[in-house]
Amino acid sequence: MGTVSRFERLWTIEEVSDYLGIPVKTLYQWKWRGEGPPVRKIGRHLRYDPAKVRAWIDGLAEAA
Repeated sequence: MGTVSRFERLWTIEEVSDYLGIPVKTLYQWKWRGEGPPVRKIGRHLRYDPAKVRAWIDGLAEAA
């Protein structure tokens, strides 16, 4: 039986853009304004935790 990691791979900004159906530029604007899903900067790269992106979306639905 193989080992299953409890950690999911972090998403790139392009993957989050595809998942949400919004332009990459919008994600950069949200980061600059402190809006949008939580993002981490790892070196020069932005990375998103898929679980936190999903939780952020759920929070939007609850606020509406």
